[in-house]
Amino acid sequence: MAAWRDTTFVVSGVPLQLAPWLPFWAPYRFWWISVLVVVLLAHPLTRAHRERFWAMLGVEIPLLPRKSRYGSGWQGALRQLRSWTAWRVLFYHVLVGPLIAVGGLLTLWVWAAGAAMALLPTFAWALPESSGLSSGDHAFTVAFTCATGVLLLLAAPWLARTVTRLDTRAGVALLGPSRAEELERKVEDLAEKRASVVDAADLERRRIERDLHDGAQQRLVSLAMNLGLARETLTGVPDEAMQVIIEAHEEAKEALAELRDLIRGLHPAVLEDRGLDAALSGVAARVPLPVRLRVNVPERASSTVEAVAYFVVSEALTNVVKHARATKVEIAVDRIGDVLRVTVTDDGIGGAAPGGGTGLAGLARRVQSVDGTFRITSPAGGPTTITVELPCAL
Repeated sequence: MAAWRDTTFVVSGVPLQLAPWLPFWAPYRFWWISVLVVVLLAHPLTRAHRERFWAMLGVEIPLLPRKSRYGSGWQGALRQLRSWTAWRVLFYHVLVGPLIAVGGLLTLWVWAAGAAMALLPTFAWALPESSGLSSGDHAFTVAFTCATGVLLLLAAPWLARTVTRLDTRAGVALLGPSRAEELERKVEDLAEKRASVVDAADLERRRIERDLHDGAQQRLVSLAMNLGLARETLTGVPDEAMQVIIEAHEEAKEALAELRDLIRGLHPAVLEDRGLDAALSGVAARVPLPVRLRVNVPERASSTVEAVAYFVVSEALTNVVKHARATKVEIAVDRIGDVLRVTVTDDGIGGAAPGGGTGLAGLARRVQSVDGTFRITSPAGGPTTITVELPCAL
């Protein structure tokens, strides 16, 4: 079965591999038309070869790099034609393919000649004696020809397999992307998948924030109001029972405050509605330190990037309050081209490091999840500066 599969494969490729040479039979003065026809045929011939490899051998030749990388219009077409990828494809169609087609035709000839020679005794037996071939004088010639035919039939599968291997290696190497292009394509695919995962995680955080805001928070608000109403209006209850009501009311208020902080930490609604300026202003207003905030973002970044920038500032301010012993903080958010730069500077004692247990390592990982860069400068004695650069689009 393998011999017939290989033979069918190499023979089926002969018309496709010889097709690029047909235009060159035109008169010499029309050589430029022949070249143009070959260039135009390169893409459909490549697609046909790719289908042939997959259908008959199960060999998948990856697609070539997208045309969008070369641009559009005639300038993009010229850039694509000058690329090494285009020359590799033309090299296969114009030179390598026709040489392999010669191997395919040779394979077909070996099968046909071997079968004809091996069956020569049968032909000789069927011919009348007057033909001379069935006489004893030609017995050695018939036997030698038959043996040669058997040898050709034995060699035909090996030849078909050899031509198939050569065609497969040439097709994968010349019709598919190079190793560098394949690695680039894999990196692009991984980047797209990573962006999808990050967006999905951000959407899930928004869903959790919405459910907590509309569900658990409303129930806690109702509970706190009922306990407060009971605390103010109930009279004549034992002191022990009133103390329980008071404690329950205070616990409900604390739980409500913690839940609000949790909801705000998941994904603040103001960030989605009004952008970074309003969201960061709310964060800065809650810090018990003088905070100078400057936001210069003429065009909003993607929602995922804005969320990362928000959490960078929020976590940085939390660290300043807990560890820095600072007296003031400066925050600057600027969009420079396609990069969103966030800078947080405090005049604290310094000495901050990602491995110091202050959450900076997790903050750096979150920045890196969107292909951002995280830098911290914090000499002993201060000041501490955190600089984050984020791509505006994922």
